[in-house]
Amino acid sequence: MNWAGSEPMEKRYTVVDFKCCRKMYRYLSELYQNNVNSSGADLLSAIVPLMKLLSLTIIGLVIAHPRTQIIPKATFKLLSKLVFALFLPCLIFTELGESITLESIAQWWFIPVNVLVSTIIGCLLGCLVVAICRPPPEFNRFTIIMTAFGNTGNLPLAVVGSVCHTANNPFGPHCHSRGVAYVSFAQWVAVILVYTLVYHMMEPPLEYYEVVEEGVEIEEQLPVNVNDISRPLLVEAEWPGMEDKETEHSKTPFIARIFNNVSNLSQTSIPDLEHSADGGGNSPRSIRCLAEPRVVRRMRIVAEQTPIRHILQPPTIASLLAIIIGMVPRAKAFFFGYDAPLSFITDSLEILGGAMVPSVMLILGGMLAEGPNDSMLGLRTTIGIIVARLLALPLFGIGIVAAADKLNFIVQGDTMYIFVLLLQYTTPSAILLGAIASLRGYAVREASALLFWQHVFALFSLSLYIVIYFKVMIYI
Repeated sequence: MNWAGSEPMEKRYTVVDFKCCRKMYRYLSELYQNNVNSSGADLLSAIVPLMKLLSLTIIGLVIAHPRTQIIPKATFKLLSKLVFALFLPCLIFTELGESITLESIAQWWFIPVNVLVSTIIGCLLGCLVVAICRPPPEFNRFTIIMTAFGNTGNLPLAVVGSVCHTANNPFGPHCHSRGVAYVSFAQWVAVILVYTLVYHMMEPPLEYYEVVEEGVEIEEQLPVNVNDISRPLLVEAEWPGMEDKETEHSKTPFIARIFNNVSNLSQTSIPDLEHSADGGGNSPRSIRCLAEPRVVRRMRIVAEQTPIRHILQPPTIASLLAIIIGMVPRAKAFFFGYDAPLSFITDSLEILGGAMVPSVMLILGGMLAEGPNDSMLGLRTTIGIIVARLLALPLFGIGIVAAADKLNFIVQGDTMYIFVLLLQYTTPSAILLGAIASLRGYAVREASALLFWQHVFALFSLSLYIVIYFKVMIYI
């Protein structure tokens, strides 16, 4: 029955359904648009900082290119010394000293531990690369080292500085100071590893040397002149004055000669293993040698030849001073704060520290301008190291950091803390490894070529993983 002035029941239901569908469509459209805008904002906040660093690197590449030679290599070497001895220590001291306290040290303990974990996982991946790609036998240790040890200093500082320079960064108002403090707090562990473990692992392989005659030093039999430093910027980039640190045993297989029983090896070239020529059987040295086990004696000799004294470089000294001053509230009040009596000094150091990031990227561009050297490592091994270091290792890093968060090892709610931890798995191999290779006379050209290609592909892998990290940090 149809009452007067009333609409049919089917028509009223149709109108209601249409209004509900229109409201649902509007809601879904707004939700989709918000998600698109949010994703676009996250993408821009992740990509734009790397584009800034890329622009600085391209400028360095152009002004240092052999065809233009606007600025000579000597200027870049001088700039690297300024970064190493002045700009980087100033940045570390001002940012780390202001942020660190006794309480923060107790909260930041996982940062240096994470460096050790990333190195161990990198070593395992390096062994996997050796097993799969099968590089030339003399480069097995080199392959493991280049996969395991990443850049934990200059490049992470540059990435943090560039990310925090963006207005809509997700890390809050104190982004830069916290980021620099976290990165600086991890550097001392990496420096100790480089000057101990890496230094000895990069010694030339014993099987590619031979003794010419008794009492004559070992001569190198590698076909390539590895002592030829064809890329001085690679050597000087993170360790200026490296050539002054060379010793009589730095370019020889010192550990292998001590621990391997080689019948035709000249024992006279190994210090302190036998009785001294001028001392009799009753001399203090001979008594000490008789009382000391042979293995312990050999370990002591290796420890004496370890350049542990070189750990106290300007950046490390700046980190120690910042930690000491930061832990003492009264000393900290003299240097940091608007009313601090010595605030003019820290302000001056902060101005100098601001030149670190652009200088580092210009030096990197100058290094890349020289192009890759010829390498005997092989294309398959080179690709394997790049994939393991830049693509596989960050995936393990996400799992490690997520597990550490579940175990309450990291500072809760601090996204910059998480970002720095993830960044330690993402950077290419440390440029300092090129300096160590030159110091030891081992795989210099291979290190040069591999570092070149890693930094080229790191532009893409860093972009990819920073976008992923910005998404992942929400759930960690």
